[in-house]
Amino acid sequence: MKRYSLVIGCLFFTLLIRGQINEIVSLPYTTIPGVNWEGGEKEYHSNIWNTPVVTNVSAPTLEVFLPKNQGNGTSVIIAPGGGLYAHSIASEGSTVAKWLNEKGITAFVLKYRLVPTGEDGVAEITELSQTNPNKIEEEVSKVLPYSIKDGLQAINHVRGNAKKYGIDPSKIGFMGFSAGGAVTMGVSYTYDNTNRPNFLVPVYAWTTAMAVQKPKDDAPPMFIVCATDDPLGLAKGSLELYTSMFDAGKSVALHMFAKGGHGFGAKTQGLPADQWLRNFYEWTLGQGITTAL
Repeated sequence: MKRYSLVIGCLFFTLLIRGQINEIVSLPYTTIPGVNWEGGEKEYHSNIWNTPVVTNVSAPTLEVFLPKNQGNGTSVIIAPGGGLYAHSIASEGSTVAKWLNEKGITAFVLKYRLVPTGEDGVAEITELSQTNPNKIEEEVSKVLPYSIKDGLQAINHVRGNAKKYGIDPSKIGFMGFSAGGAVTMGVSYTYDNTNRPNFLVPVYAWTTAMAVQKPKDDAPPMFIVCATDDPLGLAKGSLELYTSMFDAGKSVALHMFAKGGHGFGAKTQGLPADQWLRNFYEWTLGQGITTAL
């Protein structure tokens, strides 16, 4: 029996190293006063958004995506979007992570804490957006500061385990989509010496949830992505974010696509916005953040 268990353990370790099984890391967190979750985390395909989602997240975790071959030392923590009521876990999470892996970049998909919801968080935020949008703002304001703390804890974990993951602790990026973009901005305004990201990638960031602020004196380089026709009106916020970095003399790039809408993530729409990940990768090469394999 012991020999059988040893064989199973070795097989699991081998699959983990080869990237066929991804490690799930629980991050430390503190409770949120007045916010309670019931019924556990939900993972399902949302017919409303037509994509896999995760909802009702009460405890932050990181899923580790290792390159199949030798990595180049660069890593990116990915914060999916979903209005803080859901995580668009595939098109703004695992699919992006796997694309980065192909470039030798180690990726970590962060499930930060979300607003408590029932059986279908997507249906809840969809209905509230039509009937009571102020309720969304009220609930998000309670949780977002702690979601940002989850982001900072993710950086702490990745940097503290850089040797284990085979990455460079000075080449850790943070990428977030929509609500995850608000988390990214929050991280950029609140990091300290231990959890400072080395580069930031806010993608159609929800700047009405996290207002644009003056960047910190040691603000890391930033690569901003959005579409002019974003139906949530987030193009203006991305421009403001770019201007705040530019006016402060910080390293910043902006890719504003004429068409792309909102929530395009790693989806293929037959539009120029489909190329944003390649644009990002080329930017990392130009910045010396990563190297081609």
